[in-house]
Amino acid sequence: MQGRTKVARRRWIGLSGIILADLFLINVALFMGVGLTRDFQFPGGLLTFGLHFALPVNGAALLLLWWRRLYRINARFLGVVDLINIGTVGLGLALALRFVTFLSNAPAPATNVWTAPVLVGFLSSGLLALCRVYQRLVAARAFVTARPSRRNQRRILIVGAGDLGESLLREIVRTESSDSQVVGFIDDDPRLHKTTIHGIPILGGLEHIRQICDEQNVAEIWIALPEASEEELRRVFHACIATKARVSTLPPLSRFVRGGSDVLNLMREVSVEELLKRASVTKEMAPVARYLSGERVLITGGGGSIGAELARQVSSLSPASLILLGKGENSIFEIDQELRHSNIFQPMPVVCDIRDRDALDRVFAAHRPTVIFHAAAHKHVPLMEPVPIEAVRNNVFGTLNLVEMAIKYGVQRCILVSTDKAVKPSNVMGATKRVAEMILSATASQSETSFAAVRFGNVLGSRGSLIPTLKKQILSGGPVTVTHPEMTRFFMTIPEAVQLIVQAGAMGEKGEIFILDMGDPVSIVELAKDMIRLHGLVPGQDIEIKFTGIRPGEKIHEELSHDAEDLLPCDHEKIHMVKNTSSVDPEWLRSQLAELDRLCVAGDEQAVRAFLMEFAWAKTAPPVPATAVVWEGDEAVAEIDSYQAD
Repeated sequence: MQGRTKVARRRWIGLSGIILADLFLINVALFMGVGLTRDFQFPGGLLTFGLHFALPVNGAALLLLWWRRLYRINARFLGVVDLINIGTVGLGLALALRFVTFLSNAPAPATNVWTAPVLVGFLSSGLLALCRVYQRLVAARAFVTARPSRRNQRRILIVGAGDLGESLLREIVRTESSDSQVVGFIDDDPRLHKTTIHGIPILGGLEHIRQICDEQNVAEIWIALPEASEEELRRVFHACIATKARVSTLPPLSRFVRGGSDVLNLMREVSVEELLKRASVTKEMAPVARYLSGERVLITGGGGSIGAELARQVSSLSPASLILLGKGENSIFEIDQELRHSNIFQPMPVVCDIRDRDALDRVFAAHRPTVIFHAAAHKHVPLMEPVPIEAVRNNVFGTLNLVEMAIKYGVQRCILVSTDKAVKPSNVMGATKRVAEMILSATASQSETSFAAVRFGNVLGSRGSLIPTLKKQILSGGPVTVTHPEMTRFFMTIPEAVQLIVQAGAMGEKGEIFILDMGDPVSIVELAKDMIRLHGLVPGQDIEIKFTGIRPGEKIHEELSHDAEDLLPCDHEKIHMVKNTSSVDPEWLRSQLAELDRLCVAGDEQAVRAFLMEFAWAKTAPPVPATAVVWEGDEAVAEIDSYQAD
């Protein structure tokens, strides 16, 4: 209690000192303003002047200081608003002096009744502002007169000489001046070059960054461009990773509004997603996702990387209910809590294995979903190679169970999450996903439920995927392992993948397959090198890159479609639909699934693998009747019956 009393007493003493100092400056302005208008010949003497003019003006000054709270201005952060408040006080003092002159019987301080009040207003505003500017200059001098450079200090270069760059400089010195030193700024605006911010020079543009980092021995580059476009950021990132410095960036400006003023806590490493050599695929979701509004949406694999992001995006599209189904209770719990605690949505978490047909039936009976996103699957190629039976049980028969439940309970739409590895599958995982596509294709022609599949490449940042694995290897000191020097992959971000899935749900009707235009494939070796550089290390010197050889089932280059598959444009310019997906005979498919199930029950892994690959390539498929349309120009001129093999 006594401690609080002492603190309160010190606070009031400090506040009283500030107010007395402001009153002193105001009285100096009053004395000078009135004196200059009368050659310092005060009518009636100083005593009369003090009683008739100074005393009431000081009373008005106290009211104005309290109203505009000038005594609470922190000179270190003096800004335009504070200067406006100071000007308001000066204007108020001028009006107060004119009013006192009007009411007083004493002679006016000047021949022109407004001369003295205006002069007093300007002088008081100027003195109050100069006092605070001086305080700020003293603080700035202490700010830039940093501790002498030490050998163990991190030398930091800031990209972006704007307001946030200046704020970042302040935060670095305020919180980390003992072990950090800002050597300069980089900015592409040539008008800023050779100028300084708090004594720290702006050294040049992006084209100079590599030379500056070498000359200044820069250890870290901090990017302060939160409003830059994706294209601008990619240009900055590629310039930065050409240096030996570690690169970090500030998040979008909206994060500052949500996250407060602690700038350093918002710094983060540059993500590899930001280095993709293409712009992110984005589109307003609400117009195409109206089919989800008011619907009961079921997401299988709801705790996985794709399933969780689906939950986030779908929850913003006003579904009636959101059922998150998965067999891993921890992952389902985490996304459920995230949505609840963020006040985004109140989902219904369900722990269930899609391989358990009876359990799945109970879930459908209880929740009656109308839209399904099927993201549950075993996805790791090397892990599935030695256990084809497990992959088949989950990816094939789990999908079959879900499709049959969708038909039984009258689900309106069912969207399958597929993969580029289903194209000419060379591994167990890809083969199981291709069979899952075939199940949808065969079922769609005989059901009122709208089915669709979404096929895309690797997802950046998903659990157990390439990027987290490379990052762990770099943080542990290497080596970074790459299977083959020519290995390439298509990449997309998790939000992009989910957006495609949701959009496909709006367009799919009869088992169509939708593909994202993912740009050019990315070299895995170059991606690994970029990640090493982002950590301020040199590939091949600080971190070894080791080639381990292609793993079973891997391809050097992946494909998004078969050679025979024509792609049609959709409403979204970056989404295409496979035109001529081969028909699948339902009876043949049923017999193949029955044989595959028999082999799984027998437990013969090799037999299951061999049969699965034949099944996925449909090499044993009988001819399937189809109707071919002959086109001449833009008009259909004839229809002929033909037979085609899948």
